[in-house]
Amino acid sequence: MNKTIISVQDLVKNYGNFEAVKGISFEVYEGEIFGLLGPNGAGKSTTLEIIETLRQKTSGKIIVDGNDLDIAPNEIKKIIGVQLQTSGFYPGLNLVQLIRLFAGLYNRQVDAMQLLDMVNLRDKAKAKVKELSGGQKQRFSIATTLINDPKIIFLDEPTTGLDPQARRNLWDLIRDIRGKGTTVIITTHYMDEAEFLCDRVAIVDSGKIVALASPDGLIDELVATGFERPKEVKQANLEDVFITLTGKSLREN
Repeated sequence: MNKTIISVQDLVKNYGNFEAVKGISFEVYEGEIFGLLGPNGAGKSTTLEIIETLRQKTSGKIIVDGNDLDIAPNEIKKIIGVQLQTSGFYPGLNLVQLIRLFAGLYNRQVDAMQLLDMVNLRDKAKAKVKELSGGQKQRFSIATTLINDPKIIFLDEPTTGLDPQARRNLWDLIRDIRGKGTTVIITTHYMDEAEFLCDRVAIVDSGKIVALASPDGLIDELVATGFERPKEVKQANLEDVFITLTGKSLREN
């Protein structure tokens, strides 16, 4: 039996007369990669920000690892890691200094070089964030979510704007993090990414969950309705060709 680490029940978020989240309910299991998918404005970011204690809910009940959001939000903050946008880092500090700064905020001792090793950034230890490539910035951003050794991390569109090598590299990193027992919640607009990474996905539209299952389960359901693609599905796609021809290794300045 899978242990539930996040329980969301009848979550509602209103902005004046606008209902951004319309009574959604779902569970996230310990140790899974759970995807929240949906078009812009669907309510997925609002939902995550409420779970992350960053935004107030209108109504509903949220339990994170046994902690009720209404009673113990500070206990929830201690066990989660939230990916920052790269614009949120102090521009004058290098990567090691930034990690030490965040570790101080969490009142933790952290081996900065070990953390940079995990995200393949040891050689950039003395660099500032603005000097990193897009893929390096995203990997460092993910590294900062791990400083407090969280049980759950939240990644909001982590591969947007990355080239194919950097994207695949980040996929490997996310799977490695899950392999160490961390639960990962991810939002993405890339359906191939969700299909590759996620154990289960919830598809959100207009503030409601319209489907929740494993990617394979949702695809099988669609096929069972008689759905067919208008052309033959190839055994590979152009990204596979690109990666095969140019390699998976990262090309970074």
